[in-house]
Amino acid sequence: MGFTLAFALHTLFFLAVAWLLIRGVGIWGVNIPVAWGFAIVNFVWWIGIGHAGTFISAILLLLFQHWRTAINRLAEAMTLFAVACAGLMPLLHLGRPWVFYWLLPYPDTMGVWPQFRSPLVWDIFAVGTYLTVSILFWFLGLVPDLATVRDRAKKMWQKKLYGLLALGWRNSADHWQRHQTAYLLLAGLATPLVLSVHSVVSFDFAVAQVPGWHSTIFPPYFVAGAIYSGFAMVLTIVIPVRKVYHLESLITERYLNNMANVMLATGLMVAYGYFIEAFMSLYSGDPFEEYMMFNRVFGPYGWIFWGLMLCNVAVPQALWSARVRRNPLMLFVVALFINVGMWVERFVIVITSLHRDFIPAAWGMFSPTLWDWATLFGSIGLFLMLVFLFVRFLPMISISESRELVAEPIKANAL
Repeated sequence: MGFTLAFALHTLFFLAVAWLLIRGVGIWGVNIPVAWGFAIVNFVWWIGIGHAGTFISAILLLLFQHWRTAINRLAEAMTLFAVACAGLMPLLHLGRPWVFYWLLPYPDTMGVWPQFRSPLVWDIFAVGTYLTVSILFWFLGLVPDLATVRDRAKKMWQKKLYGLLALGWRNSADHWQRHQTAYLLLAGLATPLVLSVHSVVSFDFAVAQVPGWHSTIFPPYFVAGAIYSGFAMVLTIVIPVRKVYHLESLITERYLNNMANVMLATGLMVAYGYFIEAFMSLYSGDPFEEYMMFNRVFGPYGWIFWGLMLCNVAVPQALWSARVRRNPLMLFVVALFINVGMWVERFVIVITSLHRDFIPAAWGMFSPTLWDWATLFGSIGLFLMLVFLFVRFLPMISISESRELVAEPIKANAL
C-alpha cells in the first residue's frame, strides 16, 4: 500500500517534469522579482535531509558511537535518495535542462568554460562530490551483507546478482582488514563534506547583496539546519519501519533517545541562528535589513514565518522531556513538525527576501501554481519509492555490524 501511494506520487512528478520540459518554467509561479521559487526551496531542503546519513555513518563511526549501527544503513540510503531528489531541482530550474553539461568543465574546442564565480557551478561540484563519496561509503558497508544474502539466496539468479555485487567477498581476515581500513578512510573523507556541502549551498544566498541573504551566519546556520532536518527525516522513516517489521530489539528506545538528543541540540543551534539574524538586522542600522526583518515577521508572508517558529522552535522544546524522546509516536509527530518547519524555513529565506527588494516599484508577490505543488509532492513520492525498493531488496540494517555488537559482550565474558 505504501509503495502504491509512493509510486502514484512519483507518477505525478513524472507528469510535472514532462509538462515542464514541454512548456518551460513558466508553468511555475516564478516571475520577477521572485525568480527563485519552489525548485530552489526543494533543492536546499533535500540537500539538508541528506546530511544526517553522512553524520550518522561517518562522524559517529569515527567517534566510536555504537548506537549508530541499527540506523546507519537506512540513513545512508536516505542520503543517496535525498541527494538524487535535490540534484534534479536546480537542473529543472535551468530552463534548458538538456544542456546541463555546460555547467561541467568538459573538453570544449570553442574555449567556452563554466563561470566559476557562479554559485550554480559550486553546487554542481559540491553535490557531485557528496553523492560520489556517499555512494562509495554506502556500497562499501553493504559488501559483507551482500555476501551473506548471496550465500542464503534460494534462486540461481539471486545468487548471481548478489554474488556480482558482493565483489567476491569471502569473509577472510584479509578482506576484513582492507574493508575496515577503506571504511575508516571514507569516513574521514565524508566528515568534512558534512560541513562543506551545505556551506556551499548557503553561498547561493550569502554571496548575493539581497537583504536577508547577505549574511556571514549562513554557512554554520545551514549546516546545523541540515543535520536537524536530516535527523527528523531519519526518525520519520525509522519509527514506522521499526513498528511494521518488529525491530524493537534492534532499534531500541535508547537509539531513538540519542537521535532525539542530537535533534534537540541542533534545533537549539537553529533557534540561535534565527535570533542572531533578527538581532544583527536591527544592530546593523541598515534600513534595508531592518525592513526585511519587519516584512518577514509582519508582512504578507508573516503567517508563514510564525508557522516556522511553531514547527522549528516551539514544538521541538518537547524533546527536553525524556518521556517524549522515548515515546515513538510522540517523537514521530515532533519529527514531522520539524520536516515541515525546515521546508517552510527555506521558503521564508528564498521567497520573502526576494519579493520585496531595494526598490518598491519592483515589489511583487509569489503564488505557487499546481505544478509547483506537483513537483514538491512528486519528489517526495520519488524519495519514498526508492526507500521502499531499498527496504525490499537490500538489508536495511547492517548484518555484519550487528553481529559485532552481539559478539562484544561474549568476548568480555570470555575474558
